[in-house]
Amino acid sequence: MYEHLFPELVDDFQDYDLISKEPKPFVFEGKVRGPIVVPTAGEETSGNSGSLRKVVMKENIPSRGDEGEKKSTFMDLAKEDIKDDRTLQQQPGDQNRTISSVHGLNNDIVKALDRITLQNIPSQTAPGFTAETKKDCSLPLTVLTCAKACPHMAACGNVLFEGRTVQLGKLCCTGVETEDDEDTESNSSVEQASVEVPDGPTLHDPDLYIEIVKNTKSVPEYSEVAYPDYFGHIPPPFKEPILERPYGVQRTKIAQDIERLIHQSDIIDRVVYDLDNPNYTIPEEGDILKFNSKFESGNLRKVIQIRKNEYDLILNSDINSNHYHQWFYFEVSGIRPGVAYRFNIINCEKSNSQFNYGMQPLMYSVQEALNGRPWWIRMGTDICYYKNHFSRSSVAAGGQKGKSYYTITFTVTFPHKDDVCYFAYHYPYTYSTLQMHLQKLESAHNPQQIYFRKDVLCETLSGNTCPLVTITAMPESNYYEHICQFRNRPYVFLSARVHPGETNASWVMKGTLEYLMSNNPTAQSLRESYIFKIVPMLNPDGVINGNHRCSLSGEDLNRQWQSPNPDLHPTIYHAKGLLQYLAAVKRLPLVYCDYHGHSRKKNVFMYGCSIKETVWHTNDNATSCDVVEDTGYRTLPKILSHIAPAFCMSSCSFVVEKSKESTARVVVWREIGVQRSYTMESTLCGCDQGKYKGLQIGTRELEEMGAKFCVGLLRLKRLTSPLEYNLPSSLLDFENDLIESSCKVTRNLGSSELQFLPPIL
Repeated sequence: MYEHLFPELVDDFQDYDLISKEPKPFVFEGKVRGPIVVPTAGEETSGNSGSLRKVVMKENIPSRGDEGEKKSTFMDLAKEDIKDDRTLQQQPGDQNRTISSVHGLNNDIVKALDRITLQNIPSQTAPGFTAETKKDCSLPLTVLTCAKACPHMAACGNVLFEGRTVQLGKLCCTGVETEDDEDTESNSSVEQASVEVPDGPTLHDPDLYIEIVKNTKSVPEYSEVAYPDYFGHIPPPFKEPILERPYGVQRTKIAQDIERLIHQSDIIDRVVYDLDNPNYTIPEEGDILKFNSKFESGNLRKVIQIRKNEYDLILNSDINSNHYHQWFYFEVSGIRPGVAYRFNIINCEKSNSQFNYGMQPLMYSVQEALNGRPWWIRMGTDICYYKNHFSRSSVAAGGQKGKSYYTITFTVTFPHKDDVCYFAYHYPYTYSTLQMHLQKLESAHNPQQIYFRKDVLCETLSGNTCPLVTITAMPESNYYEHICQFRNRPYVFLSARVHPGETNASWVMKGTLEYLMSNNPTAQSLRESYIFKIVPMLNPDGVINGNHRCSLSGEDLNRQWQSPNPDLHPTIYHAKGLLQYLAAVKRLPLVYCDYHGHSRKKNVFMYGCSIKETVWHTNDNATSCDVVEDTGYRTLPKILSHIAPAFCMSSCSFVVEKSKESTARVVVWREIGVQRSYTMESTLCGCDQGKYKGLQIGTRELEEMGAKFCVGLLRLKRLTSPLEYNLPSSLLDFENDLIESSCKVTRNLGSSELQFLPPIL
């Protein structure tokens, strides 16, 4: 049933000349849907500030053949072993390009916004810019930094009115340059802006994103695209410390809620946004904020104005469910600068949150993006999370009566007039973004160097495809011995995003994918060591529709691994089927890891599986001689604790709890037989140890974690196959130091480590 998804096990490569080939141009095949509207903000002026405008995208998007004609430059990779694989630095080579001035960067933004329509209408150009603008508008989204710290880092963005031109803001940054590894301040030229091209393809392409969105199937028919998803996100060039909450802020917020119950005459209580009422009209008063969440991954159900500058927000539950209110992603417009607005999300369910311990919501400003700063930033003051007076129904509370909802409250002051801003629980990463990234990786890779396949694992309940990616190194030639080496590489199986609200898992996966496809010599060595099978998004429908935890069946897919239903849980059913197939053909993966996000803890850490540690945890009378177990399951986490700044070994746990017996980690360990079966949890907040102590986590750190995970796998390979790498025997002592002597677990490193490598066919 799954043989067609493992062509690497049978392909003899006799039809391959193994000579460098041109990247394939992208050809989109899919059903075109209705018009998609992308929001943006009007230009700020000293006098009359223009109203928000809607830009429409051209249907006749140019062919991507030009991209296919560009030859990728690849580094000559050394065949000998890399002595130091700690570094994740991109190789500069001749991959760097310079934009001569800030005007060039401004033109790129103009190009991006010049084509925002899916309708056949005449091309429109912003005043002051010619229509002959070059069409390639994609920008690298990793190391664009601003040399001048901007005093106003607000978020903006939003709605555009069809048929009108967009007044673009001017760039306010004096220069752009790349950050060094030590996060030191840079001193770039005032006249020049430079953009460093990462070692690999530029993954964000607004035109391609729009084409993919048109073929994405959702429960509501989305007609808009959120501006941050269209233009992309660049990690900001500054650190964002964990917020210190003023003493007594929670008491003050609760007192204000009690006051509004007592003095109800002071409350406006006006609905300003309501998805439940399709005929609802938005109030036209100029001092009322306008809200929207009708775009991919958006979640906001209803907004009620409480006081002049205070709003209660109600989130959607997961589809076909009556709970799981946590993820939010919405847009705000009609903003007045210098006004402190208070937002209360009043139907959260978890009993505690990192919002009480320094985490801030994320905000994206369209005006800031047009000014050359297209990034999500942490924003908000007076943030707290507390139990409110709204009671949950017994149905929503799982049959329990008297349970209350919780409130997330935060205050934001916007610096720009007529701006449009987006707020999110964490850095958004949509299904269409994943498909765009995979398409760019596929079209830009070197077929002589990298074996890359993108297959369809299955279709979801909505009819969206669930991608399956295979990555390894091409064989050196089609000679028998090279084909044998290719086929007998051990498998590593990775998955992510089974819970839609854990968007940080997708950013970690993005870092893994980019690293595996990079020209880094260590990445080439890694590809030569393993075959990677990756399901980067296990719950596409949940992601598309703005769910927090469930799929369209209303069930948590990470509790369905024991007995998945092929009709209700197709992605889990077929992912498990792949693993069962590998076990049946005696090619058990060396490592399985499922990427997740954690809402209550800091740092990055792992959950693994250990019989002995579970016995110790559940039975105080168990003695060390009751269970004999190999400790290889601790090797990879220990390696990561040494090389990944955000990883914390002390937060790891290897106990198998009864409530987790139907999760991917436990089922793959218990039923499939993979000893190194993990869940890797990334914080939504930040770190309290290591290099990033006291800082909120960003996409740069999350992607770094994904890359460091790859480096950890290479070190694991060198430990499990010392003869292949000609390592000194002293390095094998590393394994013996992984667990304190008090564990008293029998070790037999040589045989127990090697038994999990696939046999030679």
